Amino acid sequence: MQYAEMTSQQLAEERKKAEAEFAQMKKLNLKLDMSRGKPGADQLDLSMDMLKEIIGVCDCKAANGFDCRNYGVLEGLPECRALFAEILEVPAENVIVGGASSLNLMFDYIAQCMTKGVGGEAPWAKQGNIKFICNVPGYDRHFTICEHFGIEMLSVEMTENGPDVEKIRELVKDPLVKGIFCVPKYSNPDGITYSDDTVRALAALTPAAKDFRVIWDNAYVVHDLNDHPDSLLNIFEACKAYGSEDMFVEFTSTSKITFPGAGVSALAASQANIREIRARLAMQTISYDKMNQLRHVKFLKNAAGVRAHMKKHAAILAPKFQIVLDALDRELRENNLGRWTVPNGGYFISLNTTQCSAKRVGELCREMGVVLTSVGATYPYGVDPADRNIRIAPTYPSVEELKKAVEVLCLAVRLATLENLTKKV
Repeated sequence: MQYAEMTSQQLAEERKKAEAEFAQMKKLNLKLDMSRGKPGADQLDLSMDMLKEIIGVCDCKAANGFDCRNYGVLEGLPECRALFAEILEVPAENVIVGGASSLNLMFDYIAQCMTKGVGGEAPWAKQGNIKFICNVPGYDRHFTICEHFGIEMLSVEMTENGPDVEKIRELVKDPLVKGIFCVPKYSNPDGITYSDDTVRALAALTPAAKDFRVIWDNAYVVHDLNDHPDSLLNIFEACKAYGSEDMFVEFTSTSKITFPGAGVSALAASQANIREIRARLAMQTISYDKMNQLRHVKFLKNAAGVRAHMKKHAAILAPKFQIVLDALDRELRENNLGRWTVPNGGYFISLNTTQCSAKRVGELCREMGVVLTSVGATYPYGVDPADRNIRIAPTYPSVEELKKAVEVLCLAVRLATLENLTKKV
């Protein structure tokens, strides 16, 4: 019998059963973490051979003969620029290779816009109460960048095809709206890939602000889980029809390809943006870690090598995603206790509760020893207006830990729902 068909007494009995399960689960003293999208140890093992690439090798020279042990080559090694160019499908001269973190590159770019302006316009910090569009649910690190700089955030709901473009068109009529954060392929946390029509609509935007910029955070560009991956239209190809190439700056990294915190990041942009960004980077650093760039190129070689490497990741991750999806289907579907995404790639599954508070689910999980991403973190200022979204990160736990963690999650959703339903009767 489904919850909707139960009498108040039957619901109360179901709640007692769930509370008994909850008490038993607490006795296990679990300490499981599904809070961040971190690769598991078995994924990190896939890249260990990279550390052997230049150890004990006297020749640490790039393809053009440059000695990677020394200063110089601010834009990155030519072969590393070529590698990212192939992945992002842009010319190598439109790529700058950075340090370990694409988040750092994004933060720096926003800082440059705030203090020096962009495209010849006045610094954002001197233009008044500037605003940014944030797609929701979205990536909490994008939101914290905005909070750090005091940028007001305007939420736009995601659809199955990407963000609500009609609402974006209205918002960009305000000259104080200076940009938007986008994760266009396997968005964080929904796992949605923008449709071709959505990509073209974003390329066709005519913002009132001449210095409007789209932060195209293509973090999961090669992170497919199966043999029928999503396809993302190349944003710079879409821009050609509208002459809007200067409006987009694309970012990516190898953080979830090789080693998080010890990978290589990159940005791609129009030549005008590249010149401006390079000039400012020259004030900040002499060069990034070219030895690390060299290791990565020797190990990954080219885009085909990256895709082959990512198939090894997929072999580890796909079963983990399936464990979560099977549990949600088994435990939550019958009583319509939640709705969730079934992504073809990326690092997350997005769960929306339908009959209870997501915050309450998070509290119950924590009491049972499972840490989730802070409920609300997928919305600006940490506030989910509907109190429904939970970001599930299946990658870090072992298979056995994950099975137990998702069991806890489903129990928490059931108990929170029954608590809510028994309050109402």
